Amino acid sequence: MKKLLSTAIATLGLAASAHAHQIWIEQPEGQSAVIRFGEFGDNLRETSPGLLDNFGKPTATMISDKGEQSANAAKSADGFTLPFKAGEGDTIVAEDAAFPLRTFKQGDKTITSWYRPAARYVADFAEQAPKLALDVVPAGQPGTFKVFFDGKPLPSAKVAIVVQSGWAQETRSDDQGVVSFNLPWKGSYVLEAAHIDRKPGERPGKDSPEKYDGINYVTTLHVSQPDGLEPIPAGPQAKPNK
Repeated sequence: MKKLLSTAIATLGLAASAHAHQIWIEQPEGQSAVIRFGEFGDNLRETSPGLLDNFGKPTATMISDKGEQSANAAKSADGFTLPFKAGEGDTIVAEDAAFPLRTFKQGDKTITSWYRPAARYVADFAEQAPKLALDVVPAGQPGTFKVFFDGKPLPSAKVAIVVQSGWAQETRSDDQGVVSFNLPWKGSYVLEAAHIDRKPGERPGKDSPEKYDGINYVTTLHVSQPDGLEPIPAGPQAKPNK
């Protein structure tokens, strides 16, 4: 399952897979939520100094019945810590909308790609409304989820699910953007959806607007199953890339 980030974003013609680097949100018991970068199924969390330094300033929002609370993430040695914790019915979304653009050659053409990673954390399977550009949300019952793009259901989206031991499955969403997976074990699952928007555009830059030829969206959903079989133990923690 080890592919470097450059593999995921090297070409707009290559769909991102569940085995490429991703960001996800986890919430250790009794602690605030943390944004991680790496490969959940390989027990890989990138660090600083290292690939974690590719990120700019990820932002996050906690959504609850009290409204929305947004904040910048505080960088640590192995992730970005958030100043809040999600409780029952709450959700946290995060993204790095300023990930550096990548320019490369495709034949005799120069292509500029924008990799746009995002993540959602939910405390339960309560139905959620989309918030991110590419979003994966619970559909109201365990094992059923819905994929949205620009607020609309996204048919035929490639979605994978993985646990930290490395077990994984992959499928595509139906006409309504719905996907379903069995959740046999207790514990954490991470779903990943990918979508490539080939429409050129530009985004604000430090000194001037930055033009790109397309956007590679990769969004994860971290959810925990309270019931089921005892989880398969995770393998040893993978060595971060430098």
